[in-house]
Amino acid sequence: MIKNKKYQAYLLNNFKNLRQVQKYLTREEQYVIDVVGSVLPFKVNNYVIDELINWDNIPNDPIFQLTFPQMGMLTKKHFGEIAHARKMNNGDKEIIANRIRYELNPDPAKQNKYNIPSLEGTKLTGIQHKYDQTVLFFPSHGQTCHAYCTFCFRWPQFVGIDELKFASRETELLVDYVKENPKVTDVLFTGGDPMVMSTSRIESYLRPLINSHIPNLQTIRIGTKALSYWPYRFVTNKDADNLLHLFEKVIKKGYNLAFMAHFNHPNELQTPIVKKAIQRILNTGAQIRTQAPIMKHINDKSEIWSTMWNEQVKLGMIPYYMFIARDTGAQNYFAVTLERTLKIYQRAFRKVSGIARTARGPSMSAAPGKVHILGINEINGEKVFTLKFLQGRNSQWVGKSFFAKYNPDAIWLNDLQPAFGEEKFFFQK
Repeated sequence: MIKNKKYQAYLLNNFKNLRQVQKYLTREEQYVIDVVGSVLPFKVNNYVIDELINWDNIPNDPIFQLTFPQMGMLTKKHFGEIAHARKMNNGDKEIIANRIRYELNPDPAKQNKYNIPSLEGTKLTGIQHKYDQTVLFFPSHGQTCHAYCTFCFRWPQFVGIDELKFASRETELLVDYVKENPKVTDVLFTGGDPMVMSTSRIESYLRPLINSHIPNLQTIRIGTKALSYWPYRFVTNKDADNLLHLFEKVIKKGYNLAFMAHFNHPNELQTPIVKKAIQRILNTGAQIRTQAPIMKHINDKSEIWSTMWNEQVKLGMIPYYMFIARDTGAQNYFAVTLERTLKIYQRAFRKVSGIARTARGPSMSAAPGKVHILGINEINGEKVFTLKFLQGRNSQWVGKSFFAKYNPDAIWLNDLQPAFGEEKFFFQK
């Protein structure tokens, strides 16, 4: 079911912000934003506009690329189709937009098919469980973000197509599921962004979990971009202090509270307000781990990553992951080849001290699991990619290495073939 009114409402509100920056944009740039934003989610706020984007560096500013739609994010065919539909204004625009969306692989890594668990015969559509130890929970009140990343692999959550959404109001089902699965040690609250919710709403989701005394539950994670897109949430919002007290309450209950913070560029770490927000969160006893994908037009240089990791460590955070652009949405616009990604990671890794070398990568979160690119080697006269599972849909795969034929153009796992004459990778057998 497609909820057009809700989707159009957020577009309307967003274009109020767009009008604020029209003086910086050419008519052609405004037209592109209008067309591409009809297919892929577009949302931006005043903090991003006023404090993160350098409007003297448009269109090359990395935060502009991170938040504002660009023509290359759609193929020429798709751009032409949706542009024509908008021009004709004959009611087919949303039909064509949704057809294009389904052609952009809205279900990467087969999440809908493989990741949704059941409890006593009931499908838990607001939960994903791919890896033994970690369960993902999608609170229904956290199904938006303060601003949208143009590369977001969860873009289908935001385009008004219900069958592509993950959402749940019932923490009780989450509690029952974690109790029934003693291997689970971590629950990750994700979305959207849980930090768009009020503190009272967040507490209503957390309270049943932390008060249930589940012996196997150790860590509660919160996946969020709020530190980058709206750090005021933790400093000056009317319930910011209550939010920090809630974090303290979780920790006093004996749980490890981990913020999985998304930072894509060092520029997101430079404002006084984000530094204050980071310190306030750390003062509660929570830890902040940082992660991001490597993206063309945004952060595909080793200097960017080494600078970002060093600054994150300086601010008390823990670099965690360098990911690879997932095979969905605008992947072709952002994708960096696996070979170049590996070189960027290795160069950045060499430029930081051991305390910043906690960042794992480059890693692909693919259907079988998190696949780590270890290197490019020559073995028995054959040039190969050496890879290893950091996580696996089958836990027996974790830590196992395997080899793929060298392909200089590969950007994803599906572009690789088994090395040494093998017909299939071991996990495909």
